[in-house]
Amino acid sequence: MAGQFSQRFQLLATNIERIIRGKHEAIELALICLFSEGHLLVEDVPGTGKTTLARSVAASVDAEWRRIQFTPDLLPSDITGVSIFNQAHQKFEFHHGPVFANIVLADEINRASPKTQAALLEVMEERRVTVDAEPHPVPRPFLVVATQNPVDMDGTYPLPEAQLDRFLMKISVGYPDHVSEVEVLKGMPTGPQVERLPVVARASDVSGMIDFASRIHVADPVYDYIVALCAATRTSPHLKLGASPRGSLALLRAARVKAAAAGRHYVVPEDVKALAVPVLAHRLILTPEAELREVTAAAALGEILAGMPVPQAA
Repeated sequence: MAGQFSQRFQLLATNIERIIRGKHEAIELALICLFSEGHLLVEDVPGTGKTTLARSVAASVDAEWRRIQFTPDLLPSDITGVSIFNQAHQKFEFHHGPVFANIVLADEINRASPKTQAALLEVMEERRVTVDAEPHPVPRPFLVVATQNPVDMDGTYPLPEAQLDRFLMKISVGYPDHVSEVEVLKGMPTGPQVERLPVVARASDVSGMIDFASRIHVADPVYDYIVALCAATRTSPHLKLGASPRGSLALLRAARVKAAAAGRHYVVPEDVKALAVPVLAHRLILTPEAELREVTAAAALGEILAGMPVPQAA
């Protein structure tokens, strides 16, 4: 079964790489988020393929997807939906918002007000919308891919740490290498387009893969390694705030998917190490002294990883 998971995972990655050239790691991390039932925050400069990555994932899966363009005047009800009075039936009826989809692209999430951001982040955590005391569950699988631009900060509302913690991973796509960018130029305008990507998985396939990944075996030393790693972030001299237990759980879920994607029925410490930075770095807050020395959260985490012994196979 792990072999079948790996084959389908690689099939999805290869399909997306027809559009996003030379970014295998970013694609793999996005798919790990999907199969971990987490959410992805992509922070990068304009034009690097943030939106295209989300659209390519959605196009590769036969599932419903919606795009929400976040603006300062966007209201929470524009995301979740609203109850409208039906005169014919003399009662209020709930009209679903765009968040009721399998894959939701929240474009430029930091341009909306904190109240609107909170509406999306609530459904990300609860996987349901409650209106008039009645819960409305979102479909499964459910993945939110949010993008934000780190350069243009005018008119933006940065996500607070408590809301950043709702994202399983935070990544950047980055600029393509020379060869990949040349391929992109040669392929325009007749090259592969997102709308023409073939569907290579159904929503039911994704749900089955999620269930399988959640059953991947984790040995006690690996559990100890994850907990020790997160605990070390709470005592690091570079960090004012370390990773919470939610970070430990996120790292565990992602490591299970990475193991399944490699065709294994068990997690190894290298899975944890490979995912530590994208899963944990955005949850950490640096001390003022570390910021003055221009130490990054990723660098502080790398120092912790380098100094922590890795469990050895018995």
